[in-house]
Amino acid sequence: MIVEVCANSLESALNAQKAGADRIELCSELGVGGVTPSYGLLKVIKKYITIPVNVLIRPRSGDFTYTDREFEIMKHDIEICKELGFNGIVSGALMSDFSLDVERTKELVEISKPLYFTFHRAIDWVKNPMATLKQLELLGVDAILSSGQQKSSVEGMNQLLEFHNNTENIVIMPGGGIADTNVHQFKEKGFGAVHLSGIRFHKTLGHTPEIQMSTPSFLRDDEVGVSNFEVLQNVVRVVKE
Repeated sequence: MIVEVCANSLESALNAQKAGADRIELCSELGVGGVTPSYGLLKVIKKYITIPVNVLIRPRSGDFTYTDREFEIMKHDIEICKELGFNGIVSGALMSDFSLDVERTKELVEISKPLYFTFHRAIDWVKNPMATLKQLELLGVDAILSSGQQKSSVEGMNQLLEFHNNTENIVIMPGGGIADTNVHQFKEKGFGAVHLSGIRFHKTLGHTPEIQMSTPSFLRDDEVGVSNFEVLQNVVRVVKE
């Protein structure tokens, strides 16, 4: 069974490698489900990590329905990962009605070749998961990361098993809530891979700062924050008069 660790930093990746993990999914900002890591992190990971690394290509938090410009960024990021010699790409796209964006996902898969391609947990939002599985088979996806359309993989076990038992070409990789206390369940069911972060928080400061830098109100799945043209225009007008 492949153990894939979702690493959010060089330190996390080093711990995964030292622990004997088979593969890393590299991303940043796990609190929003992960976004594409910086170029600097990509370069340093290549310097210190010797096990296979798959890179998450997701330009922002929120939904999986992208504008043309966001999609352009994603394609450039994939090209960078190929140039740097990474093992695989983790990505995907949906339509606003929660169906698979077939054309864009197909393009992502094609651009990523010959790298390993994992369709990420966007599958946990689709309305017809089994039909989507068949579409992803036709597109040549290598693996699907999923919690079985539930909050955790343990809760989503039935859906995960339905995926697993109805595909021969795609590796179904349970991810979400997997820990050392429950991973045996997925091994016993015959899954070929599992995905986890193994995150534990540790104190870095002696006291909590009075001014909070994180913004919980920004954590939205159904809305995307964009700098507003009118607001910015008004500010520029006021200060430039």
